[in-house]
Amino acid sequence: MSGPDRPALPVVIVGGLHADARKAAVARLLADVPGSVVLHHDLATATAGTVVRTVRDATGILTAGEAPLVNDCACCALREDLVPELARLADAGGTPLAVVELWDSVEPKAMAEVVTAGGFTVTGVITAVDPALVLPYLGNGDDLAEGGLAAAATDQRTVADTFARQLEYAPVLALADSPEADDEDRELLAQLHPTARRVPIGHGDPAGSPPAPSAPPRSSASPRPSASPHSSEPSPSSELARAALAGFDVEAAAAAQHPACALLPAEADAHGVTTLVWHSRRPFHPERLYAALEDLTCAAARSRGRFWLADKADTLLHWDAAGGALCVEGAGPWLASLPDAAWELVPPVRRAAAALDWHPEHGDRCQHLVFTSPGLDRDGLERLLESCLLTDAEYAAGRAAWERLPSAFDTLLEV
Repeated sequence: MSGPDRPALPVVIVGGLHADARKAAVARLLADVPGSVVLHHDLATATAGTVVRTVRDATGILTAGEAPLVNDCACCALREDLVPELARLADAGGTPLAVVELWDSVEPKAMAEVVTAGGFTVTGVITAVDPALVLPYLGNGDDLAEGGLAAAATDQRTVADTFARQLEYAPVLALADSPEADDEDRELLAQLHPTARRVPIGHGDPAGSPPAPSAPPRSSASPRPSASPHSSEPSPSSELARAALAGFDVEAAAAAQHPACALLPAEADAHGVTTLVWHSRRPFHPERLYAALEDLTCAAARSRGRFWLADKADTLLHWDAAGGALCVEGAGPWLASLPDAAWELVPPVRRAAAALDWHPEHGDRCQHLVFTSPGLDRDGLERLLESCLLTDAEYAAGRAAWERLPSAFDTLLEV
């Protein structure tokens, strides 16, 4: 798509289920980067068979059109339409920044990879957040479809897990100025994504509003920036603009989300919010862990990490919980289970992560689970986790005996 003679077009992706915060972030970028253009695909019209695309600048909508569904999937239509639209912008020249404003439930990881594969440079990924809505959204286990937020007829994601991924993938969080947010809300956000660059923007939606689809774009109006883009002193060096143009590594971002080498939060305890990082070198007993899943899942607003079961010693398992729902899935083999010759096929970041935590007997096999929540019962959670491990006698029986334990997780896994 991108030829050698095509002018460079920096692309920043702005997403998030908090639609008003997202729109405020986009308006701020339009004001701070004069001449920038916003592309937005509204998936709310997908039930009618089309996706509405708008292209606008700080003065209003420049063009509007429709993209037909692809395989009855609105998100697929977005993928097919986005890169050609970026190519048209690049060929026309004169655009210092293309802002891709994602629709509510569209996740930035997939779109960043689409844009990069299309030959364009993603210079930033931003998730807009209203701090007062972080806990309500993390606790919302409703299916996206129930709120009109599904991106396809087969979309089975929930509000909570979608919001968690949007939040944790982006290296930059644009924070709405929400009067309803308190210290606990801000601390929860900081502990969920401690490495994020947090940039204040204008106010977002009032706290407590339920998740809802954003309104379809209007042909005659659009969010107006708070300052003219033709001001005699534009501010391309503002903090949000700098974050949008700072650079973004798609491969590194994907690695940071992989359970084998994810950059998980560290221990923390402040303003009523606690993050527990729990490690063990002993495998879980499959039946005892399975019996405790509901209590473990509901113990924290958010939990994630990697773990191993005694009866599946070669499989790295991914733990991903939010909104009272847990997703457990296989994430490939532990490196310790691979022959030496296969290590050359493993990405260097994965080998480095394993080497940092290598055990002489078990290699990289371990339990590494992180639980973050206000009012976390740390002691009770640790006791529950410890009770799910193999006992001394079970551990001493050895791997041959472990493999004969009942496979309680087969109903959840395809490994």
